[in-house]
Parts: sequence; C-alpha cells; structure tokens
Amino acid sequence: MGMRRKALFVFLLFLPASAGTQPPPLPAEEPFFNAVRENMARASREQVRYAYKERRTELHTNPFGRLGTGDVLLYDVMPGPSPSVTFRTLLAKNGKPVANSKPERQERKVRTAAPSSVDDTVAALQFSIDHRETVNGRSAIVVRFEPRKNADPQTREGKLAKTFNGFIWVDEAAREVTRVEATAVEDLSYGLGLIARISKGTVVTLTRERIDQGVWLPTSTKFKANGRALFAIRKISFDFAVEWFDYRRN
Repeated sequence: MGMRRKALFVFLLFLPASAGTQPPPLPAEEPFFNAVRENMARASREQVRYAYKERRTELHTNPFGRLGTGDVLLYDVMPGPSPSVTFRTLLAKNGKPVANSKPERQERKVRTAAPSSVDDTVAALQFSIDHRETVNGRSAIVVRFEPRKNADPQTREGKLAKTFNGFIWVDEAAREVTRVEATAVEDLSYGLGLIARISKGTVVTLTRERIDQGVWLPTSTKFKANGRALFAIRKISFDFAVEWFDYRRN
C-alpha cells in the first residue's frame, strides 16, 4: 500500500501542471486574414511563371450529346509570352501516351477593371476563425466561411463563391491556405438552368502545397455533384478532378 500511495502522490503532484497548460490563443482575425489574402494574391501573380503538368477529368456540357465526366487527360502546360497565354500539350489519355501531340495555344481574358477575383471572392463571403488543428505535424488555423448577406459579387469566381459555405485550413506559420472544403447551400445553374442544374449539397475540395521557396500553389481540386439537365429531364452525375504537379519555374 505504501508504494501505491507514493505513486498516487507523484501522479497528483504533476497533474495540476500538465492539466493547467493552455494552448496559445487563436490569432487576431483582421491581421491574420490580411496576411492570408496577401499571400493568395501573390500566389496568383507567381503562378504564371511556372510550367506544370495537369491531370484532369474531361467535362462534357452538351445537353444534346454527352453530359457529365469522362476521360482522364494528362497535359504539359507551359507559360506563354504574356500572363494570359499558355501552351498545352496532350501527353496521355486514360493512362496511355499520346504520340505526336502538338502544343495548343490558349489565351484567357485578363480582367482590367477592379475588383480582382481574389478581392471579389473575399467580399462575397463572411469569415471567422473556428479552431486550431494539427495537420501533418504543423499547426493549422481552421476558418469557417459562409455567404455574406447583401454581397453583390462582380466576377464569376465571386458569384460562385457566394453559393457555398465550409471550412478553410490555413498553415499557421506560413499564413497559407492548405485546404478548402466547400458545400453548396443552393442549387447551381449552368446555362441559365437550361443546360444543367447541380443539386444543393455539392462538395468541392481544393488543396494547396508549397512547391517552391515561399510559393504555395494549387495541387488538386475535386467536384462531386448530382443534378438534372435539359429542362430537368435527364439525371446527371459529375465526378470531376484536376491535379497539378511537377511545377517548374520558367
């Protein structure tokens, strides 16, 4: 009994110290969100300097023909002479190499008027710090987001963001987004609802990683949804995924 009492005494002696240890307070929201926003904007500017490989599920949106997801395509993507231009070379289809594929020039419209897509998306959503987690051995701040009431987004990205709520994982030390999980809070229309209507509850996930010194870029996005197409007659199912890897600074 003496040994048991001694062991219990030692346990109780050290219990208050360990039990009283408190985790550090969560960061103040305004400076935290400002740092994350600046890093996202910087990543958007830096991304055009990198070549990369892209593996994506083919998406068909013709309601009178194929509609849904199909083949898996692998591309090599090279930056062009301006940020709006890229050259895409098809390397493989469904895991089989494609011979004699030539680079295809693609040019996207560059928005010249404010706001930027990052600013517009931020303005469409309400953010709040929820809690802290440990992810892959690193501290992450988990941020909850939901549509902001009375928001009037101007960009395609902002309008889409306003239909989702969910959580964002942010690397606490780097102030970089590592993961986003978003769920649609309303039905999504494509082609004014005449081509397709995606059901409420659609889940979208995005992951980002550090691919270079101080540069974090997207590595995957996934989109799983059910809905109806062609005046709500045909049922459709989307299982769309894109992976970006083998980043090389040009």
